[in-house]
Amino acid sequence: MSDRFKALTQWIAQRHALDEQQCSLTAVADDASFRRYYRLTLDNGSRIIMDAPPEKEPSRSFVDIALAWGKQQLPVPALYAADLSRGFIELEDLGGTLLTDHLTPLDKAQRIKWLERAMTLSARIAAQPAQALPPYNTQRLGMELDLFPQWALERWLGIAAPPQWQQQRDTLIHQVLSQPQVTTHRDFHCGNLMVDAQQRLRVIDFQGAWHGAIGYDPGSLLRDRNAPWDDEIQRHVFQHHHQAALAAGITQQHSLEQYLSWIDEASAQRSLKVLGLFCRLAQRDGKPRYLLNYEHFFLAHLKQALSAMVARGDANATLWEGLLAWLESEFEPALIDALARLKEQQQ
Repeated sequence: MSDRFKALTQWIAQRHALDEQQCSLTAVADDASFRRYYRLTLDNGSRIIMDAPPEKEPSRSFVDIALAWGKQQLPVPALYAADLSRGFIELEDLGGTLLTDHLTPLDKAQRIKWLERAMTLSARIAAQPAQALPPYNTQRLGMELDLFPQWALERWLGIAAPPQWQQQRDTLIHQVLSQPQVTTHRDFHCGNLMVDAQQRLRVIDFQGAWHGAIGYDPGSLLRDRNAPWDDEIQRHVFQHHHQAALAAGITQQHSLEQYLSWIDEASAQRSLKVLGLFCRLAQRDGKPRYLLNYEHFFLAHLKQALSAMVARGDANATLWEGLLAWLESEFEPALIDALARLKEQQQ
């Protein structure tokens, strides 16, 4: 038993007047951060315990957002206790059904209904006050995009950045910052949404919420750790978010085509960021599973977004055509070879 786990057990024992030996903790999840989650079984139910080392994963934003969004009746887990100095948080147990898993056995129509519900929730989040949240700006967007050449290209694949990378990078930043700026969850995907015992949709992992582009979260929902949804489903579900955003008053009477262009721009930026982030997780943090299991999905999402921008006649279509050509001729072959080698090393 580590010193940290022992301290966590003591904290729980004191909170619930238990002997330490009575603290039944079962690991339920970890994530790409340094957080760990446990299920605490009590005589009258269960709780989820978050263990977030404060020197690596400060939890003030999680607590502040949980309280603020809870007051607005957003479906976040109830917060029962928090020791921010040690990074221990006790939460409502929402069960174990991620939206990802809930969708799997459903037919197409049922899946779309759940995705529509998620888009409605996304619009409600976007409508929340954003004054207290950190803003996306040129520096932040650039730092995220720079993960791609730094970690995916230079450190892992050993290949040069695209010839027009600086212009592509700066243009994408400008496009994302030109969108309406709203409250963004920033990791709004089916693995961070849960279906509870009452079949209600609940949202978790919201500590990274920022003030950012309106296209960011709807793009995240459909373009994350999953094979691309077909174009018909994407357009339908994105249209649902567009209508929900209009109803919530967070955007003016922009056309659906304008709205789709915002989603593609934000998706392209996020996909490039994640392509670099997963390489960093593998090399710096010793977590190769994200790279092995999901990197190819984000390449597919990036190509889909760029292709849509070109087809739509984006003012910078020539830049995106060049990036697409480079992805297919240089990046994708190198990625396939490197993933194959990494998979062999893991066996």
